[in-house]
Amino acid sequence: MTDPQLPPPSGAIPPVPPEPQGAVQPPPAAPTFPAPAYPAAPLYPSAPPAPGYASAPAAQYQAPPGAYQVPVGGYAAPVGEYSAPEATPRRSPLLGVLALIFSLVAAVVTPIVVGVASYEIGRRIPEALSRAEEFSSLAFLSPARDQVLWAELSFWTGTILGIAAIVIGIMAIVRKQGRGQGIAALIVAVVAPIIFSVVVIAALSAGGTTGIAGLSS
Repeated sequence: MTDPQLPPPSGAIPPVPPEPQGAVQPPPAAPTFPAPAYPAAPLYPSAPPAPGYASAPAAQYQAPPGAYQVPVGGYAAPVGEYSAPEATPRRSPLLGVLALIFSLVAAVVTPIVVGVASYEIGRRIPEALSRAEEFSSLAFLSPARDQVLWAELSFWTGTILGIAAIVIGIMAIVRKQGRGQGIAALIVAVVAPIIFSVVVIAALSAGGTTGIAGLSS
């Protein structure tokens, strides 16, 4: 045995003093694992790779499982949804305008012509009646034969134009080619015979009054 007061001999290891009771021991160090190496993905797919980094193939840049992915080719248009109707070309209002012109001629022009002719007929008939020997024929109308011809032409012209205005007006309404003008043409064409009759009666009465007044004077 060695004396504890004497220095230890050369080459000997001094004993480790015992740890005091109640001392806290440090926890064991956690094991370290090498971090996995991921390729650095560029910020934008179309951006060139940063200097010093090799460009990775496109197959490596895949979304993680469960992530939302945009379908290839974009989104398809929904089926059955509302879509704006295509603009239809505007049709020409030729039929409606033509029907309106025919009706105006039948309701305005022909009554004016027949009014002038009827007045002359009414003015000349009293004198012809005073000199006529028999009334079995229409010979008493011979002094106003030209005016009678104009009245007949006005009547048949107004009739034909009125019928044409009604037919063309209906076609314009059905085909939507001047619908407003077609409706107006129908109204005017229906009223035209009434205007024609009123003008004839009024002109004959005025002319007959004038002719009788001329005979009495």
